[in-house]
Amino acid sequence: MSLEGEKNPETKVTIKIPRPLYNRLRTIVEDGGFNSVTDFVVYVLRDLVSTHSEKQQPESVGDTRLSSYEIEAIRKRLKSLGYL
Repeated sequence: MSLEGEKNPETKVTIKIPRPLYNRLRTIVEDGGFNSVTDFVVYVLRDLVSTHSEKQQPESVGDTRLSSYEIEAIRKRLKSLGYL
């Protein structure tokens, strides 16, 4: 069985995170029912992206700039994940 990422190398990328953060995430995964740290990180990032998408107004769909509210929300989320 071939993984989708192997068929098209552009379907997945590697993101590097600090080892201490990875270890903390692994603990969450073990206690939280996720299959892997990757699954958990993808879940969190999808949640963040969907939250961002819901706040965009229809007329600003083509506008890629973030509001100060969105930037602050991202900072808070990254801090809670141990990035900041």
